[in-house]
Amino acid sequence: MSRLRVVVSEAFRSLGANLSTTVAATMTVLIGMFLLGLFIALGTWVVAWSDHVKSELDVKVYFADAASPRQVNAVRIYLANEVIAGRVKDYRFVSKDEALAEMRKTNPDLVNSLSSNPLPASYVVTPKQAEQVKSVAADIRAQHFKGLDHSDSDVAPGGVQDGKQYSKRVLDVARVLELVFLIAVIVLLAASTLLIANTIRLSIFSRRREIEVMKLVGATNWFVRGPFMLEGLFCGVLGSVAAVVLLLVSKEIVLPALEGHVHGSSGVKALAFSLNALILLGVGLGVGAVGSGLTMRRFLRV
Repeated sequence: MSRLRVVVSEAFRSLGANLSTTVAATMTVLIGMFLLGLFIALGTWVVAWSDHVKSELDVKVYFADAASPRQVNAVRIYLANEVIAGRVKDYRFVSKDEALAEMRKTNPDLVNSLSSNPLPASYVVTPKQAEQVKSVAADIRAQHFKGLDHSDSDVAPGGVQDGKQYSKRVLDVARVLELVFLIAVIVLLAASTLLIANTIRLSIFSRRREIEVMKLVGATNWFVRGPFMLEGLFCGVLGSVAAVVLLLVSKEIVLPALEGHVHGSSGVKALAFSLNALILLGVGLGVGAVGSGLTMRRFLRV
């Protein structure tokens, strides 16, 4: 216990005696952890938004007006089997009247002047995975069901519409966003670690004579390293806490404005703020302690 008290007291004495390097290390941790937390929050929100958009991709199976109940039921049986097989998540039947009612809600100007209902009945099919939209649509076409609507083959070839261009665009954008987020977090974490390590290295370099004297009088490597690691822990905690406070302020100001300008963002959530804060505190502690412990190895060779 007496040795631990010496190490702790030495660490706090050193923090006060080298205030400029302490502030520099703390500010470096603050900037690095703030940027990391910002990327985690925005990145997970963007990934959640892309998953939300992907979940809305579906396949529509249109029926001709002359389709019989037996022909409609044949499609239903096929889709039920696809649900059992695990390729289809859900499906629902939309009658002509329901299709017209939905159109009145979304595009009232297009249907208010109509004297009759030109919209076909359909099945709206949601694949298990968004990437399966094209293959599910192709398999439905391959069944050559009777009674499907072939009146506009460019929009719904074989009576089946998979939103080919739209779904491809959504999936491509989602892949790019996820890749950019992953690369950004890795690069930012590496950059933060290097910046913090270099700042701590400057602090240790300014006290290399003190370390040499301690080694010459018989101090062990861990006794010498202990105060520096505690300094790194303190700077890591202080910088991380400050970064969490800044992120909390940014969350209250920026996120509502972002959600208000992104279509279909309701219900899309980023990583829980408490979990993000714990990650930042853990990373700040780890980087501070490991950075100070590793960067002083060369100064222990006396």
